[in-house]
Amino acid sequence: MNRPLVCVGALVWGPENRVLLVRTTKWRGLWGVPGGKVEWGETLEAAVRRELAEEVGLHLKNVRYAQTQEAVLSEEFHKPAHMLLVDFFAATDDTAITPNEEIAEWAWVPLAQAPSYPLNTVTRTLVALAAQAARA
Repeated sequence: MNRPLVCVGALVWGPENRVLLVRTTKWRGLWGVPGGKVEWGETLEAAVRRELAEEVGLHLKNVRYAQTQEAVLSEEFHKPAHMLLVDFFAATDDTAITPNEEIAEWAWVPLAQAPSYPLNTVTRTLVALAAQAARA
């Protein structure tokens, strides 16, 4: 029996108050945030720290929960999947990216410019939440 995959991702602010966006091989050319699957026995925060280190070489600080979303058979994803996506906000002191094989392109952008990128739907929601929090 197939079950939903639990995944984590983070919208990360760098030292110049820009956020990291990445284009991955898994979202059909759309941009998003780094992340991936939670491993057995791993906390959500440990998973997001590990995934960001593996995918882009960043060490996170100020990791905080942002929201939970679902992606059920999203046509934007490269294969049929049911994912429970736990999103975080975080910061880093680094801007140098060490991409793994999943990262095709990346950019550090002001949060206000992020919606101008062709974002996947779940990242668009996360960026909107961050913008709303910034205005509050």
